[in-house]
Amino acid sequence: MTLQSAGPAAHPRILQRFLGTAPDWQAVRAGVAMARELAAQPSMRPYIAREFAPGDDKRSAADIDAHIRNTAITVHHPAGTCKMGGERDEFAVVDTELKVRGTAALRVVDASVMPDLVSGNINAAVLMIAERAADLIRGRGPAG
Repeated sequence: MTLQSAGPAAHPRILQRFLGTAPDWQAVRAGVAMARELAAQPSMRPYIAREFAPGDDKRSAADIDAHIRNTAITVHHPAGTCKMGGERDEFAVVDTELKVRGTAALRVVDASVMPDLVSGNINAAVLMIAERAADLIRGRGPAG
């Protein structure tokens, strides 16, 4: 994430670098191959008249890569980009009270503070982060 300009109203430039490495491409190509393999199973034949995308005629690596470039999106919730951690965690951006290190009166209250991803949907974890932040801001201690 970088600034687009010095103007305070300017939106930041966010570059997540999706598909920025060879392993990224390999993983997505493997996903396309897996989807095709599943769709080709005999039990699926009654439900599939033809391959809609990338299309039966698209078999080369270049065809698959073009399809990925044209259609890939993210539906995940980026998390872990502003890690929370203790005083000795040099990679932590926010402390255990969600305060941004090196600033005054600024907290981060969203999934970005998660030091690691949960194994399921992040909604409940984000709600708990928000509940805890509300307690911290109000000066309330842990629930007891």
